[in-house]
Amino acid sequence: MAPLTALALPLLRRMEAERAHKLAILAMRLGFAAENQKVDPARLATKVAGLTFKNPIGLAAGFDKDAVALRSLMRMGFGFVEAGTVTPRPQAGNPQPRLFRLTEDEAIINRMGFNNKGIKPFERQLARHRRIVPVGANIGVNKEGADPERDYPDLLQKVAPVCDYVVVNVSSPNTPGLRDLQSEERIAAILAAMRAAVPDAPPIFVKLAPDLSVEGMEAVVEVAVNAGIAGLILTNTTLARPDSLRSPNAAETGGLSGRPLFTRSTAMLARASLAAKGRLALIGVGGVSSGADALAKIHAGADLVQVYSAFIYQGPKLIARIKADLDKAVKSAGVKSIAELKGISADALAKGI
Repeated sequence: MAPLTALALPLLRRMEAERAHKLAILAMRLGFAAENQKVDPARLATKVAGLTFKNPIGLAAGFDKDAVALRSLMRMGFGFVEAGTVTPRPQAGNPQPRLFRLTEDEAIINRMGFNNKGIKPFERQLARHRRIVPVGANIGVNKEGADPERDYPDLLQKVAPVCDYVVVNVSSPNTPGLRDLQSEERIAAILAAMRAAVPDAPPIFVKLAPDLSVEGMEAVVEVAVNAGIAGLILTNTTLARPDSLRSPNAAETGGLSGRPLFTRSTAMLARASLAAKGRLALIGVGGVSSGADALAKIHAGADLVQVYSAFIYQGPKLIARIKADLDKAVKSAGVKSIAELKGISADALAKGI
């Protein structure tokens, strides 16, 4: 299927962004997707939060919101795949258009608004597939009628039996009031309610915004440690608009992802690593489009790294390129495992804020 995938990418780029995305998901559901046949080098294997990963490169949430393309995505060479964000009830999301390519900037702006089919079909989809790599469930709340201290525990109860880890999304900029849940008091209450509802839950991560203050992030680190959860994901999309943006779509509202997010998200990751002092597992995401970018996230303190925008632009070949570059980096460093490179440049990279 690889030649077909290579032919499809240029055609998809000519289409309106959301339509292209829907067609890509449909193609994956039907099995028209590249499949990785290579065995990952043992040097790239790592164990995080009690889970074993063949390699540290995963797909971030937002690509497969309803977990309908998991079979194809798990076979592309990722070390793990995260589905969602899913909400208790189905919702249409924000009005279209709501997804924009910033091709000149290797970036994307979205204001999707948690469009998804709701927890019931999501749960069924997760249960359908044998998980050949760890699969995460990214959970959120509806735009209307939300009660976070009720909804997140309820969602956790439903996804816990059918996934390997759970992500609490309190950082999307496209649901009004959601980012307020990142405050020390609110996130502590949510995590306590989740722990009470499912004491033996899979590893729980909280996904944070790059626009959170350093002090706010450090407060969440302590809350996460005290709550006994597995770790944090740094970071979600940003509302900031760097002066470097060149695309005519740069003025669109919504969350910016891709290359322009790399420096800020990596610095936030490094700051979190220094604050956590090894007490939390960390997943780095934001602007990763090469092996060098992924390695920088690991040097900043990431145990695992996720891609999103670059995967949309470059397709499945990106995964193999990143893994090959990481393997070379491990060999060049003279160490036995990618895990040994974690955090070695956190102090320097934390200065990027």
